[in-house]
Amino acid sequence: MTGSTEEAKPTPLQAQPLRWTFPLPRTHTGVPLGNGRTGVLVWGAGNVLRLTIGRADLWDHRGGMPWTEAQNYAAIRSCLESGDEAGIARIFRPATEDEPEQPARPCVLPLGRLELVLREGCVLTRADLTMREGLVEVHYRLGSASKAMQLGLHPLRDLGWIGAAEDVADVRAVTSWDIMGERLASLSFAEPKAFSTGGGLAGWHWDLPKDPGVSVAWRQERAHIVFSVDRCDGDFDPAVVASRLGPAGAAEVETLRRETRAWWAGYRDRVASVALPNPALQETHDYGLYLFAGLTNPDGVAATLQGPWIEEYDFPPWSSDYHFNINVQMCYSPALRAGAFDHLRPLFDLVWSWREQLRTNARHFAGIDDGYMLPHAVDDRGTCMGSFWTGSIDHACTAWVAQMMFDYADYSGDLDFLRERAFPFMRGTLAVYRAMLEDDGEHLRLPLSVSPEYRGAQMNAWGANASFQLAALHRLCENLLAASRTLGVDPDPSWADIAGRLPKATTADGRIMLWEGVDLEESHRHHSHLAGIAPFDTLDLDDEAWRPVIDRSMRHWIRMGMGLWSGWCMSWASMLHSRVGNGEGAELMLELWRRVFTNEGRASMHDAVFNGVTLMGAPPLVAAGSPPADGKGSTGAAILREAERMQMDGAMGSVAAVQEMLLHDRGGVLRVFRGVPASWPWVSFQRFRAPGGFIVSGWWDRATGWRVEVTATRSGRLRLELPGAGSRAELVEMDVASGRRVEFEGRRDAS
Repeated sequence: MTGSTEEAKPTPLQAQPLRWTFPLPRTHTGVPLGNGRTGVLVWGAGNVLRLTIGRADLWDHRGGMPWTEAQNYAAIRSCLESGDEAGIARIFRPATEDEPEQPARPCVLPLGRLELVLREGCVLTRADLTMREGLVEVHYRLGSASKAMQLGLHPLRDLGWIGAAEDVADVRAVTSWDIMGERLASLSFAEPKAFSTGGGLAGWHWDLPKDPGVSVAWRQERAHIVFSVDRCDGDFDPAVVASRLGPAGAAEVETLRRETRAWWAGYRDRVASVALPNPALQETHDYGLYLFAGLTNPDGVAATLQGPWIEEYDFPPWSSDYHFNINVQMCYSPALRAGAFDHLRPLFDLVWSWREQLRTNARHFAGIDDGYMLPHAVDDRGTCMGSFWTGSIDHACTAWVAQMMFDYADYSGDLDFLRERAFPFMRGTLAVYRAMLEDDGEHLRLPLSVSPEYRGAQMNAWGANASFQLAALHRLCENLLAASRTLGVDPDPSWADIAGRLPKATTADGRIMLWEGVDLEESHRHHSHLAGIAPFDTLDLDDEAWRPVIDRSMRHWIRMGMGLWSGWCMSWASMLHSRVGNGEGAELMLELWRRVFTNEGRASMHDAVFNGVTLMGAPPLVAAGSPPADGKGSTGAAILREAERMQMDGAMGSVAAVQEMLLHDRGGVLRVFRGVPASWPWVSFQRFRAPGGFIVSGWWDRATGWRVEVTATRSGRLRLELPGAGSRAELVEMDVASGRRVEFEGRRDAS
């Protein structure tokens, strides 16, 4: 096939730099560098370049809520059914609640920044990020001359460097203590200590109350600066830091630069690529994959809400913890289709390391010895943050992680992981659900269930058969049955029994409810009652009985609007639109996310950056002096109004939503271009990974036609919906041997 379709093939991911224009006045307007553990944000104004440094693993582990026998299903249910609010508060009280000089819950800590003061007369003008190399070039003027410095962060070592820094007159340290020392002192933190050595090394070290300390050090030699971020468990020794940091000469900096370029080029060459006619979505995808690597580097730590990009001026929102009711899942959502399987392993290793704690949780909650139970918000030791009781009993958090594990094994073909980790984790997850089910002899029922964050933690924030929980449980049973076939083991009869006797969703008035007796009453950031469409894919859109229910549910959801949505809601909404074939809606949600929930530095925000779409975090609409709004939705959910709540979930979810437009699996069938707007003249993608181990590439052009290529990495059954419109779409089913490539091509009507 020839013509414009061939020309629509993706080119290598952006080799041209992305540009930021100074002044960059706030931390989260900065250009990000990251290696999955250490992060740098490059910002500033005038002649002062600021490098905010964060560590994703810099935890203060004090506080939180150890799961005890008090948090048992019977006691929780009794308090809720009797309206005993004080009893619920006692059950879910953090261990250090209201204790003086102790935090209520663990938190990732703010660290500080380096300020590079350029010589008098220098003025910062722009910063260019070359994503394929992981390098930032900072441009500035000195009189009539235009000059530039190069900055980078090593992908495997916690070392950064600045080259061509001959105009840096001074390097100043600004620690988090310098900004918020009084608050830190009130929680028993000590002031950091500055240090310097004879070899030109300078920096600061911070001892933490109960955790290993941290140090930031730098060395400047003529036109080069190197800096490091280290953890220290025990007495701090500047000589050890000096030996790790090494020299700051040209040869060392060039070695760091060369190794960084090689890593990033290798990453770019192996992940999937797209070519889109919408420049905004093209940047969303390409820049998002850059951020994804900095967030989830396999040699780093599992990604938190903010990853390594922690502000220095405050404790990060929600402790930058692990939120498992969508946020962690959203942060990792690009991994599978991009083919970045190894980026998932730090998360799975972390969750697996908690398995004894998760068993203890299940034992206390459900009275069983073979279960796993993961609360919705934890630190990197699996400690529950506490207080928010609805999140603590939201067992779909565990089921969603189980789905991630199964999908990883399905996409990658890692049978050892499926056998040794995913399958046992899925079985343990189901054991808790089984303990929660009631059986009337004909039907199964979840008498106590929640839909994430709906009605907050009010006493009426629960009910029977929450549609979110039903979808998660059905997906879990389907995956267990599929895993047993793959592994050649006998399935537990209860899996099919649950699938057959448990409702797929709770419905009334012809549409999906939150739970029994509760409709979607207003705009809400969690689209959880629609989770049977995405992400769990348990409702069949082609079923004559379910199609009108799904249509009415989506229409009601649209009617309730976006007025209380946060940033990551837009990505999820785009995926929902793609699943039902509404490409225009899918595109619009991503354009709105980019416009409303990213700041001038491209940072992904939880809250809106301006008014007009949502009240989530938006400033007052009327000038100062007007009456304040009540600050809550009618269901009691707080409307947040704090600026710069940066979270990575929205950006990562938007990458996955672009992928979803081009290829997704629904009902075991790969659907190509189902979420593409009819207005697009062309689109293409290469090397998308798919369930069953298939690698899929596709090209479509309105004028000439389309082509789809599928390569099998292992033998399997291919079920593929080829491009078309409505009933004209063609379903192909065939067995494909390992290593074989099959090709399909044809024409598609412009209509």
